[in-house]
Amino acid sequence: MLSFRRIFETLDSTGCRYVVVGGLAVVLHGHTRLTTDTDLVLDLAAEQLPELLASLSRLGFQPRVPVAMEEFADADKRQAWIRDKGMQVFSVYHREEPRWVIDLFAASPIRFSDLFARAVEKKLEGVSIRVACIDDLVTMKRLAGREIDLSDIEYLQQIRDMSGEWRTG
Repeated sequence: MLSFRRIFETLDSTGCRYVVVGGLAVVLHGHTRLTTDTDLVLDLAAEQLPELLASLSRLGFQPRVPVAMEEFADADKRQAWIRDKGMQVFSVYHREEPRWVIDLFAASPIRFSDLFARAVEKKLEGVSIRVACIDDLVTMKRLAGREIDLSDIEYLQQIRDMSGEWRTG
């Protein structure tokens, strides 16, 4: 059976760096709210990116769009999808358990090395994962600008103020 533990242990085994963002990151920082997917910003320049994508396929994930999973590793194709299709995320879902959705950012909204360096470690089902710091989440949510994002910003700022988490860079 699929679980966050299994997904993140599999991702970690590839050596490809990633940062959890979006609703799951908001929840892991302490704001209880519904989220239906897992948003990840990947190190798109990593040589391990194809292995990460292959690992997702082996777990049973497949792209929502009619392309092969490994095509996401091709920087030229990603740029064409962004330019020609307006793609922001490459969405994959689990064939047998379609409630499991992972959205992979087609381009990092914040330089990945900075996002990764400022990320904080959180535990999810006993696995340590890198989660975007509150300030980076707020920046990303301002860029998205949806109603849920604006609400998340308010809660994240309150959590940051209470916990004392501040960006160090």
